[in-house]
Amino acid sequence: MKQYVYADNAATTKLDKVAFDAMSPFLMDEYGNASQPYAFARSPKKALQEARETIASCIGASPDEIFFTSGGTESDNWAIKGIVMSDEGNHTIITSSFEHHAVLHSCAALERKGHRVIYLRPDDNGVISANELREKITEDTKLVSIMFANNEIGSIQPIEDLCKIAHSKGALFHTDAVQAVGHVKIDVKSLGIDMMSASAHKFNGMKGCGFLYVHKGCQLPSYADGGSQESGHRAGTENIPGIVAMATALKNNCSQLDENKDRIARLEQELLRQLKETHIPFLRNGGESILPGLVSLSFPGADGEAILHRMDLMGICISTGSACNSQDTEISHVLKAIELNEDYAKGTIRISLGKYNTMEDVDKIVRGLEKILK
Repeated sequence: MKQYVYADNAATTKLDKVAFDAMSPFLMDEYGNASQPYAFARSPKKALQEARETIASCIGASPDEIFFTSGGTESDNWAIKGIVMSDEGNHTIITSSFEHHAVLHSCAALERKGHRVIYLRPDDNGVISANELREKITEDTKLVSIMFANNEIGSIQPIEDLCKIAHSKGALFHTDAVQAVGHVKIDVKSLGIDMMSASAHKFNGMKGCGFLYVHKGCQLPSYADGGSQESGHRAGTENIPGIVAMATALKNNCSQLDENKDRIARLEQELLRQLKETHIPFLRNGGESILPGLVSLSFPGADGEAILHRMDLMGICISTGSACNSQDTEISHVLKAIELNEDYAKGTIRISLGKYNTMEDVDKIVRGLEKILK
């Protein structure tokens, strides 16, 4: 098998060995349905409860505030549509213009049903201003949904301040924390978050599994009708292997949070140091408060998609901030939202380093970029 340098951890991460080992018994041996009353179901049922407790402890929540889902997209849809459509009448939602499409498309669906959506614009560094939210929010606002950290440029938002403003007007606060959970410290209670979405495959868990944190005070309607799983809020047989792997991976990452952040920070610093030595002009996007290892780089006059494909030929996996079609280059909505100069935006790539990357990977990435851009 071809050996790749994988530097697209913001898209998905490698499954942790400890997570795989934890889930394996529930694939082959302990495969009982946790909803059944017989003895064979006891082990899966116990694993389900322990996973709920583990995840809750990692984010400062209570176990009964954790609801398992198929991932971040489902969690976002459930939180946003569920709250806004929980009663009659039209409501106002406030979000940002550079959210993940799971949030933006959920809000667009609500707009088509007559609800009003206000889109806040981030500043040049990709940060939503607390003052802008304060100016736009009213007593009619039912929900504010702002992502914890942007998935393209990595900018971390002032969540605690935004929560306080939302609550001052009686609105609930939801955050899509898919990119942040397991990589930065999050305490939902101290921050004041009402609902939070997460996806396991972003923190070395299994794809197709996630969770939604819902504060006890939130009256969130059921996501799916059927059985009584998830306290009657989400019908359907639970994905026990995926849930066990998710809880194990999150606990593993949270227990090594500082260690992982320091190691990834060194890789990031070395990447930028070497890149500067090439004297290739570039811009780092995202400001000062950025997720560990998420490096959005814009090269003026370059073609981001061409860079991606040429890096791929070298066995290096990265992402891009623009995509070409037969007519033109389509710049991502995130880069448009921060009003990045078009000449830079078209030449934007995203390198996202993770805990399994090495200094050798960094060397290969820089040498590849140097070969392409010089």
